[in-house]
Amino acid sequence: MRKKVDCRDYPSEMNCTLVITGEEEEVVRAASEHAVSVHGHEDGPELREQIRASLKDEVPQHA
Repeated sequence: MRKKVDCRDYPSEMNCTLVITGEEEEVVRAASEHAVSVHGHEDGPELREQIRASLKDEVPQHA
């Protein structure tokens, strides 16, 4: 099942609205890169585990 992480779930001064969706490892990698480059977090195992713990299952949108 695809996973997602949504910046709107974590209020910040930037009011970031980015949503990242994909396979779990892709989302963890992309979200950690985003957290470092945009939000100033320090990359490392702790950040990646926090992101992994916050992942949600993507709910498919049916037309």
